[in-house]
Amino acid sequence: MYVTVLVENTSFTEGLRPEHGLSLYIEANDKKILFDMGQTELFADNAQKLGIHLADVDIAVLSHGHYDHGGGLSKFLEINKKAPIYLSRYAFGAYFHGPERYIGLDAALAQNDRLIYTDDTASIGSGLSLYSCNTCQKSFELGSFGLTLKRGGKFFPDDFRHEQYLLVEEKHKRVLFSGCSHKGILDIEEWFRPDVLVGGFHFSKLPTDGTLAGYAKYLGRFPTAYYTCHCTGTAQFEFMKSYIGNLHYLSTGRSVKL
Repeated sequence: MYVTVLVENTSFTEGLRPEHGLSLYIEANDKKILFDMGQTELFADNAQKLGIHLADVDIAVLSHGHYDHGGGLSKFLEINKKAPIYLSRYAFGAYFHGPERYIGLDAALAQNDRLIYTDDTASIGSGLSLYSCNTCQKSFELGSFGLTLKRGGKFFPDDFRHEQYLLVEEKHKRVLFSGCSHKGILDIEEWFRPDVLVGGFHFSKLPTDGTLAGYAKYLGRFPTAYYTCHCTGTAQFEFMKSYIGNLHYLSTGRSVKL
């Protein structure tokens, strides 16, 4: 299995620009998979520079309904004419940061016939499964970090029911892809206990203190290899490295074999 970061908040690769967002290109189980599409068309520009042909992608997955993961959706639909795009049936909700800043998707795309809306679970190919975990028991409550849902003219803390996770099972290895882990990376790790977890931890707003150390120690108890990025935060990543032995950072342009 190969994973290439098309776009992420940082870049250490010459000629590739970063942005606040995430897009991953995955080759697994004889499929070419696009996981999230970043904030703009930048993921496609970087893919071209990396020699990755998005027109050949077989399956696309949108992890949740935020602009920094689905802002490039229209560009992908333009480039690729065949791949189904799997997203939660709640992905086009009215999502905000606080009561003012809209951070959702372009509602004009909601009726596109390439979109396949998912519920709690979905099998999207051999060894490829999607899970919402909306009915899973939570042991930790990390809050909504100021992210909200507008419903009936009122704002409520986002419960992130629009978030889903991609589990890839290949050659006796279980690799979980999580865009932002809004439901809580500690619970997600507990629910799946994968061999490898790829994605953001949503810790970038947290101070590097005892609380974050406690979270890191909890994750470090598991044998999982973590490849994190985006909303984890670079300062938080550096802080957690001393507590998690198998923690790695994925920046724009980096490729890894899992």
